[in-house]
Order: sequence, then structure tokens, then C-alpha cells
Amino acid sequence: MGTSTSASTPDHHRPSRLTRPTRVPRPSQRPEALPGEPELQRGLSNRHLQLIAIGGAIGTGMFMGSSSTIHLAGPSIILVYTVIGVFMYFMMRALGEMLLSNLKYKSFRDIAEDMLGPWAGFISGWTYWFSWIVAAMGDMAAITGYAQYWWPNIARWVPATVLVLVLLLLNIIAIAVKFFGEAEFWFALIKLVAIAILLLVAIWLVATKFVSSSGEMATVSNLWNDGGFFPNGINGFLAGFQIAFFAFVGIELVGTAAAETKDPTTTLPKAINAIPVRLALFYVLALAAIMCVVPWRSVVPGVSPFVTVFGMAGFTAAAGVMNFVLLTAAASSDNSGLYSTSRMLYGLAHDGQANQIFGKLSRRRVPQNALLLSCVILLCGVSFLYMSDSIMESFALVTTVAALMFLFTWSLIMVCYLVYRKRWPELHEKSIYKMPGGVPMAWAVLGFYLFSLVVLCLDPVTRKAVMATPVWFILIVVMYFAHKRRAAKQNGLVTKSSVEEAQPHHEDGLDS
Repeated sequence: MGTSTSASTPDHHRPSRLTRPTRVPRPSQRPEALPGEPELQRGLSNRHLQLIAIGGAIGTGMFMGSSSTIHLAGPSIILVYTVIGVFMYFMMRALGEMLLSNLKYKSFRDIAEDMLGPWAGFISGWTYWFSWIVAAMGDMAAITGYAQYWWPNIARWVPATVLVLVLLLLNIIAIAVKFFGEAEFWFALIKLVAIAILLLVAIWLVATKFVSSSGEMATVSNLWNDGGFFPNGINGFLAGFQIAFFAFVGIELVGTAAAETKDPTTTLPKAINAIPVRLALFYVLALAAIMCVVPWRSVVPGVSPFVTVFGMAGFTAAAGVMNFVLLTAAASSDNSGLYSTSRMLYGLAHDGQANQIFGKLSRRRVPQNALLLSCVILLCGVSFLYMSDSIMESFALVTTVAALMFLFTWSLIMVCYLVYRKRWPELHEKSIYKMPGGVPMAWAVLGFYLFSLVVLCLDPVTRKAVMATPVWFILIVVMYFAHKRRAAKQNGLVTKSSVEEAQPHHEDGLDS
């Protein structure tokens, strides 16, 4: 099944990981497809990957969570998103360099397994899968909130269930990878158009010195004339990080999609390089525009400020349209979640770390069984919408758990980069896409992630999620050792069978 980087070097003569100074790293145990066995389809174009990058960088945390972050941090929330965005960009550059160092890598899980060992591949794969399941539950909470804008008395389970079933149906009907790319392309395009319209409306309202029915005038000075840029002090500034982190969930999706990109050496750098400009435009400017029109004290937690802006301007119909746009944004995040979880589960099964049924591909080379499992678990997760009387409280708790899971993934990517730089410095020198700042910046990013973990422990609500999250890691470690023991037992049986077959068999009466 497996193929060596050098066909003339058998496995038992292969140098160890620590003594491979000149060899190109390979995905540790990922088998190549057998002749006639389908492989993941490379059906994503540059157009798809560019919009996947945008869609991953602009999520429900921005549209739904920005009201809470503005309420907590005031105008300083702009700085919160800027700081997170800077470190996310460097993390993506590290991921991009490693992915392009060996095009056999299908995702960062392959990198983790090759750099750190099988345990890292197992734990990172299952944790990333679980991360997206939890994140999708947060999206379902947001979708329920958007639906209640039109139907205040609708049962919470209805919008979430309908969404999951619709996405499943669409993915099964058009089960090619290209469909995911097309769906995400249009979902992301809707987000971009919505934010662009918001910016234009905000500029017009500020330019005309618009005054709302409550007597509040749209002006740039709203960013500092009510308590300054840090109206709630350093504590308010730090409190803005929790949901802001969730807004960046999915930014690493570009790395997951790399395996299904037609020309990764060209499209991957383009997609990652565009992240800073897009974050500045669609996060920093959008948030600034909102607070210029709606003073930060007037932003109501749990109500999307994107809808509020149009409502204050008297565009009631436009507010309804914007609410629909936000619903599609949440659907986009769920679509990304289904994509990520199905591909990661496929990879785990293909490496013998999950049931082999999830390693099977459809005729169109898409992991349909893994997709079905993810949808079933999401449907079971609808019950989490009833954890609290408030949709926003449920959203905050679930998104904190998701943010912690993704922090683990992002941190592991940076640890892998440090190992990559130490073990294969010549690959870095030859790289056409080097991470700016190199090793010092990698340590700075890890330091920032540690700081973020401390910040999440400060708030009572997010602290609950921090305390509950270790349960997952205890479970996944137990799963790993159980998997390792089972694999060792199977290998032992195979070895015993091979030895017995190799022994000569003597029939009675023929011995001399």
C-alpha cells in the first residue's frame, strides 16, 4: 500500500526521522491509492480556493458575535480583530510553506503525523473533526437566531434541522468536489456583497450626517467620543477576544482544501497572501463602519449590528435582506464544516485510524459515508440549542469550546513548523513561499495563543468551557492508546500468520 520517497530504499533501511537531513518529508503512513482505487478529486480551481479563503476568514462569529464583542470592548474591538488577524496570517504562512514543501501532504494532519509522530496525526485529526462539529453547532445556534427575526415563536430545532438536511441533500445530489467549491463560492460572494453594501451605506450615512430616530448622528467621532477608544478599559478589551476568535474559525480551511486544488503551488500562495487585505476590509473597516453609524453603547448583544445599521437608517426591507444574508453566511460555515469533517474522517480511515467504511469514496471520488456521519452527529447536536434559555448564551458557550479546539490545532501547526525548520533547513532555503519572520515569529504566534488561553479563563462563562474542554483530550488520548493496542494486536496476528506460511510442511512418510 505505502510508497517510499525512494523506491530503492526499503522501510527497514530507511533513516529515522531525526537523521533525514536531505530527504523530502512524506506523509507518514498514508497509503497511495491502489490501481483502480479512486482518490480525492482535485476539482477546486483558483476561483474556488480564493473564495474559500474569504469564507473561512469571515464567519458567524463576525456577523452574529460582533454585537457581543462591541458591547464588551467598545471601539477597541477593532484592535482585537486586527491583532488576531495578524497572528492568523503568520500561522497560515507557516502552514502554506509546509504544505508546499511536499505536495503529498493532503492536510496539516499529514504534516503533524510526519513531524511529530502517529500520535499527533491521530489526535490532531480527531480533534479537528470534533472542532468543526462543535463550530457547526454554534452556526446552528446563529441560524436559529436569524430565523427568529422573522418567526419569533419558531421552535429552535426547526431551522437547524432544516439546514443540515438541505446541505446534506445538496451535497449528495451534486456530490462532486466542484459542487462544494461552487456552493462555497456563492456563499462567500454573498458575504462580500453584503459587507460591501454595508460599507457604502455607512459612508453615505456619515457623509450626510444622518440622525436616527433616537437622535444619534452617524459620525466618525463615535469611535472615541463616548469613553474613548477603550471605554471598558483593559478588561473590556480582553473580553472581546473570545467570540472574536470564533470569527476566525475556518481560516485554515485553505490548507484542508489544498489536496483538492488543481494547482496548489500557484493557488495556495495567492489565497493566503490575500488574507490580510480581506481581513482589513471585511473585519476592521466593517466594524468601524458599524460603530460610526451605531454608537457602541447602542449595539444590542444578540442582535446582529449589520441588521441594526439598516434598521436605524429606515431601510426596513433592507434589514430583512441583510438578515437573510447572515443566514446564508451561517449556512456557508456549516457547509465548510461538512467539507472539513468528511475529509478529515476520510483521511483518518485511510490511515487505519477510523473505521474503514469512512475511507471509501463515491464514484465521484468524494467521501460520502464520512459526510453522512457528520450530518447525523450534527442532527444529534440540535439538543445543545436548549442548554440555555438564551440563544446567545448557548452560542457563547459552544463557540468558546470550538475556539479552544481550533487554538489547539493552530498551535500544533506552529509546533510542526518549528520541527520542520529544525529537521529540514534545506527545504526552507529552497522554499518559494517562506514564512516571514521564521522561527522567532513562530514562537511569537505560540506565545499569543497561550495568552489567548489565559484570556479565555478570565470570564466566568468562557471559563466553564475551558474547564470542560480537557474531557475531550482525555477521551482522545484513551482512544489513541486503544487504537495503538488494537493495531499492535493485528500486526502480531499478521506476523504470526506470515511465519507459519513461511515454514516448510512435511508430509508423513517423506522424511528421510
